[in-house]
Order: sequence, then C-alpha cells, then structure tokens
Amino acid sequence: MTLPAFANDRAVRDLARIARGGNAPGLARQFAKLGGCLNPVRLEGTRLDVDGPTGEVLREFSSHDTAAGCVLVRCGNRRTSRCPACAETYRRDTYHLISAGLAGGKTVPDTVAAHPRVFATLTAPSFGPVHNRPGPGRPCRCGTRHHTDDPVLGSPLDADTYDYPAAVLWNAHAGALWARFTTLLRRALASKLGLTRREFERSARVSFAKVAEFQKRGAVHFHAVIRIDGPGRDTITPPPPWATVELLDTAIRTAAARARVPGPESAGADVPERFAWGAQVDVRPIRTRAFDGGSPLTDRAVAAYIAKYATKGGEAVLGSLDHRIRLLDELAAHEMTDHARRLVETAWHLGDRPELEELGLRRWAHMLGFRGHFSTKSRRYSTTLGLLRAARAAWCETKNRAAAQAAGASLPDPDTTLVVASWTYTGSGLSPGEIWLARGATPDPDTACEALADLRAQEGEAA
Repeated sequence: MTLPAFANDRAVRDLARIARGGNAPGLARQFAKLGGCLNPVRLEGTRLDVDGPTGEVLREFSSHDTAAGCVLVRCGNRRTSRCPACAETYRRDTYHLISAGLAGGKTVPDTVAAHPRVFATLTAPSFGPVHNRPGPGRPCRCGTRHHTDDPVLGSPLDADTYDYPAAVLWNAHAGALWARFTTLLRRALASKLGLTRREFERSARVSFAKVAEFQKRGAVHFHAVIRIDGPGRDTITPPPPWATVELLDTAIRTAAARARVPGPESAGADVPERFAWGAQVDVRPIRTRAFDGGSPLTDRAVAAYIAKYATKGGEAVLGSLDHRIRLLDELAAHEMTDHARRLVETAWHLGDRPELEELGLRRWAHMLGFRGHFSTKSRRYSTTLGLLRAARAAWCETKNRAAAQAAGASLPDPDTTLVVASWTYTGSGLSPGEIWLARGATPDPDTACEALADLRAQEGEAA
C-alpha cells in the first residue's frame, strides 16, 4: 500500500505496534465515533448502571476494556486551526443559533423575522497608517495596488511610528468597550423616544449576537446582529409600533460615538487615557431569507458570515500561533509577519508592568491582548449552544437505543436506573500511528485491519 505524506517512519513503527497488539478493529470503531477529531481527551474510569429499586448492577463498564485502554472524547475546540472537525460542529451550532434569532425556530417564534434588525460592524481606531486596498482602481498610500493576498496588507507604512502599545491595549479593552456600547445603545433609544430608561425597558428590549474578528492590522473589530423586541421577559414578543430599522441605525451610531472606557490608572504617558471605537461604523438592515430584491444581505448570509468567524482566531494575522506561549522565545518556532511578531512582543513586554498586571497581557499575548469571548449573545436573542448540544445528545441516545432494541439487547429503564461513574483525565491527543488510523477510520474496521496487515508485512520484509 502507498503511505500518505504524513505517515513518516515514526507513524509506521507505531502502526506496526498497533498491528502486533491485534486491537485494530476496536481502535477503528473508537476513532470512527470521534467524527474526525484528532486531538481527543483521554479518560480512564468506570461506569455502573444500577437498578434503583433493587440495587442490582445491570451493567458495568471499564475504560480498560476498550481497544485504546481509555475512553476517547472529542476535544470540542472551536478553532479550525486546532481541530477542523470539532470547529465545524461549533460553526454549525453557531449558524443555527444566529439563524434562529433571525428567522425563528429552536424555540424562537417565526414572528421574529418581522422585528427591526441590523447587521452592525464596529471597528478599532487608527494606530498609524497601514498598507491597504482603498477601493477599485485606487492605490495604497505607498503607491502600490496590492492584491488581496499580499502579505504586506495590514502592516504599518512606518513600523517605527506605529503605536503598538495602544493597539495591544485597545484589544485588551475591546470587551469592556462593547459592554459600554450596549448600555449606551439602550439609553440612546430611550432618549430619542423621550423615555426614561425604565420606561423604555417596560416597552422594548434590545437583543444581540456578536462575533469578534481580527483585521489584518491585528486590531479586533466586532460584527453584530442587533434586534429590537417587545418587553417580554420569558419569551420573545413583537416590538412596539415605534421600533424601526431607521431608529435602531441612528441609535447605534450615536452610542458608538459616545462609548468610552478609561485606560489603566497611573500607566504612564505611552498608555491612552481612554479607549473608543474607530470612525468606521457600518450599519446595514437585514432582509428576510425569502428576500431576493436589491440587498444581498439576507438572514442566511448573516448567519453564515458570523458562524464562519466564530471558529477563527487570529490566524490571518498570527500565522501558525494559535495557543498560549510560556516564553517569548517560542515565537521562533512559528511563521508570522514581522508586524504580528512585534504585536505579540509588545503584549508580552507590557504584561511585565505592575500597573497593567490585571489585564493579563502575557497570558493573552497570542491573542494580541484580546481577552474576550469570540462569540457572545444577549440572554434572549435565541437558543443557546448548550441546548443545541443537549438536543444532539438526546437524538444520538434515542438512535443508539433504537439500534440496541433492534439487535435484541435489553436496555435499562432510564427513569429507574442510577448511573454511578468515576472518570480521570489522563491526557489528550493520539499517537502518530493512531492519527493515521483515525484519518482513515470508517464504520467498517476490516478496511483498517487490512491496511495494518500490509504494514506489518512490510515491517517483516524490512527486518
């Protein structure tokens, strides 16, 4: 058989070890259940299903009885760069979460599609001129018409005058600035209607879902769906007659212009006294998914756009750096631009200053100082990721029970069965040979067994 490029000598030796152990069929079954995750969590322990009324042990399971010697659980990482399979599940869940808040479904009424809602983008201020693409036919300030994949895009025209400390500290305060913006948005809506904030809350509610994205210059900006609902506390109700897209647009721009958060106290002259949004604020109305007129911004397009960025970190800026660093020397092992490297180094050095200690900049240096959640929503925007995952788990459980019943297996009653389990974390990831086997795992483990038999034969020939 022909080995793929990633099956190096180390993987071949590991595969031979697996073949000698004779547990390839069971491993293939375990890997197939991971759904493509190549960095699973390893757990050791036991589970007992006990009949509640009688105390009889109905079923006993030990992780040592599995082919891998442990239970393998998907890592659940949202980053595409860390685990494409788990990130895809997260992306789909986020799509349904955003879509439900735009068109209904998942416990959200369909009438939500008629609520005033917009797609807003709030950006960071300028920290110095950078290479960009101003528009069709227009050159950059450097005189060059950059193509879309030009690696120089986002880097400063003059790195020596670019305000790196302000750029990193703005990222660190972006989450607080968003929180301040949402408070001012409610106040702006109330003010434009001549209402007090309490009167506004008795007549309407503002809901939102947002995602953070790194621009190529390394500054975070936010994309958000913002919607006006009725005052219902437990359910989403129709908004009052005065709620319009135009009113929401004006209030968002007013709140963005007024939002400010103070900088760290006694931080020195090189640290801004306050942080604010940039001048570029984009607000666009969202049409229904059936809309096919003049605007291409449908609820489907918005949900897909936000879901895409929910699984990304700073890869467009940071290259291969997608995890925390313990030493600055670790940067030498990662491919990134000089601009990105300097942003990380600035965050690291700022993190050593006592007056900035509470920002945790060294901990978040790999995120250029940004320490907020990449995707968040207000409580009543739509459903939650937890409910979506619970529904998927319940569906899988129902499917598994149906399959077991069809096979004639006796199943414990979930209403009277007590589950006693004890699990211990023992590590994560797969060995080189297990990675190769997991990438080719199928519901039929015999295929993997044949591949391992071929490898074992090759090992014998080489010996």
